[in-house]
Amino acid sequence: MRARLLDRALATAVSRVGAPGRIRFTERQLYYEMCRVLRPLGAVPRRVPVTPAAPVRYERFEEALRRYGEVPGLLEPVPVPVAEAEDRTVQAPPREPAEPDLYDYGLPRLLVCQSRSVARMLLANDVHLEAACPVLTPDGLPLDPRLVAGLGRVDGATVHVLHDASTAGLALVARVRESVASAPGARAVRVASMGLVPRHAAALHLTSPRGPAPDPEGPGLPTEHVALRPRERDWLAEGRFAEVEAVPPARLLRTVLRQVRGPRIPSHSIWTGLRELRAAGFMTWPTNRPGETRRYEDTRR
Repeated sequence: MRARLLDRALATAVSRVGAPGRIRFTERQLYYEMCRVLRPLGAVPRRVPVTPAAPVRYERFEEALRRYGEVPGLLEPVPVPVAEAEDRTVQAPPREPAEPDLYDYGLPRLLVCQSRSVARMLLANDVHLEAACPVLTPDGLPLDPRLVAGLGRVDGATVHVLHDASTAGLALVARVRESVASAPGARAVRVASMGLVPRHAAALHLTSPRGPAPDPEGPGLPTEHVALRPRERDWLAEGRFAEVEAVPPARLLRTVLRQVRGPRIPSHSIWTGLRELRAAGFMTWPTNRPGETRRYEDTRR
């Protein structure tokens, strides 16, 4: 593919990836947006589930990005921690928060992201503030017992796990569930998968790279994911995967906020009150509680 075509596709992707508004995005999100420009969704009927291969290699994208220069809204890459520099056999003590009474409050929700880049993108777009939800990465596992105790103080508290459609992503849900179950004070804390599975990736037409096939002697998929269809298991066995960063940034933010905050209760306004009056009848009037009415005969009893 010619460099001039890649430069034009990258310029189009830069103009679209942060819309609407000024969404902050990662480098891989920009790469997948460029893939959508080079292979638009209109080329395949939307009802046909498919996970197309990447139309351009990531190395070619990086070359075009260097030629393009500065990109507004692009986040800096997250530094990868060097595993050899730390002793994994000795668990570091939990950090003390700046506020001593931070763990004394109840915590209704928590979000664990498989990707450090996705976690940083969500934080950069203030998802943790809008959803009132801390955002962590697998580096924080096992969860601090004081954090789990804060979840246990709230009825219906949930730990959401945002993961890729991959064997590692599906295994992360089991790791988080085990971490929560082993902590004291967990009680009825629920662990919910908010990530992708192969059928989701196919329905969204997400670009799917191909990696090495999983080790047949490895742990394999967790037993809790028995709901995976045989075709999905074959898809994963071939080394296929789909990243959360392949989802358009605006759609990802909407989905995370909707899933984490849960269904929002509609507020009672003057317009809903007028609709209730119209449906109630002529000789009725509203009470102090929305949705209830009294008839004239009821007042004479």
